[in-house]
Amino acid sequence: MKKHNFSAGPCILPQEVFEKAAQAVLDFNGMGLSVLEISHRDKAFVAVMEEARALALDLLGLTDKGYQAIFLQGGASMEFLRIPYNLMKTNGKAAYLDTGTWASGAIKEAKAFGETVVVASSKPDNYTYIPKEYSIPADADYFHCTSNNTIYGTQMKHFPETNIPMVCDMSSDIFSRTLDFSKFDLIYAGAQKNMGPAGVTLIVVKEELLGKTGRAIPNIMNYQLHIEKESMYNTPPVFAVYTSLLTMQWLKNLGGIAAIEKQNEAKAKLLYDEIDRNPIFVGTTVKEDRSNMNATFLLADENHKELFDSMWKAAGVSGINGHRSVGGYRASMYNALPLESVQVLVDVMKELERKI
Repeated sequence: MKKHNFSAGPCILPQEVFEKAAQAVLDFNGMGLSVLEISHRDKAFVAVMEEARALALDLLGLTDKGYQAIFLQGGASMEFLRIPYNLMKTNGKAAYLDTGTWASGAIKEAKAFGETVVVASSKPDNYTYIPKEYSIPADADYFHCTSNNTIYGTQMKHFPETNIPMVCDMSSDIFSRTLDFSKFDLIYAGAQKNMGPAGVTLIVVKEELLGKTGRAIPNIMNYQLHIEKESMYNTPPVFAVYTSLLTMQWLKNLGGIAAIEKQNEAKAKLLYDEIDRNPIFVGTTVKEDRSNMNATFLLADENHKELFDSMWKAAGVSGINGHRSVGGYRASMYNALPLESVQVLVDVMKELERKI
């Protein structure tokens, strides 16, 4: 039976990426060696890293605009720490928007470096919406936001206008929708939610932003050094970078972000329309802030849980249990998830309504 993978991360990847990556594990580029065992200094992998860095900028429309793309380890959680290290001045200040668990984690790390102003938070309402009316301190060294919240199913549809550098955690919606990415001075994203396997993080940073904190930065935390060393200050996660490159090539061949955005909008509309139509289900977020990547919903009557769970599992649906911290259900509809899979889930939801 075909599986319909709605996992929130590690997430579904394109079938052709799996096939190419699997072949590379056996024999990379006809070398008679696995991509898992070649040296990261081998010219064959150096070419992979160079193409991955260039293609990331290309897809975001940031080529030749003063940005550098680097692939580092530690997940987005490591960037919670690297960002204030590299951007918050000694005795400086940073502004953060609190929209969920990961934003809260970033705020916690920043507080160790200096004054951290939370400009707004939706925590009192269980993060069911994105705050809209807030002011950003003009004297802050940067403003940090999280574009998509996987646990709570919210997504920023608009970003504030500000004269200070804007930093955005795009871990769960990178490459999924068209934006003016030049509005952001630093973008970071863990690969495992829309780009590749766990183990590597993409950081895209405007180079002129760096080197202004007045503090000594440990080498492993220093963006400038990672740029200088072309993402190879230490041994990079070779397989994760290679698979991310394959995924970006797949997206480029589809027509880029604009093309995949149309598919993502169609998938989200199909599922949200059913959640709103079907009295058995209840959405958990404010409609205007619903995420196109992660749809969260509940059963109106928890007595139907056993039946619903058995039905979606029987249909080959996988990974729709809500995050352990909130419960309910979460259907993650990342770039590689086909519309067909969303239709299967919707059909199960309709069948549950008929049975009850």
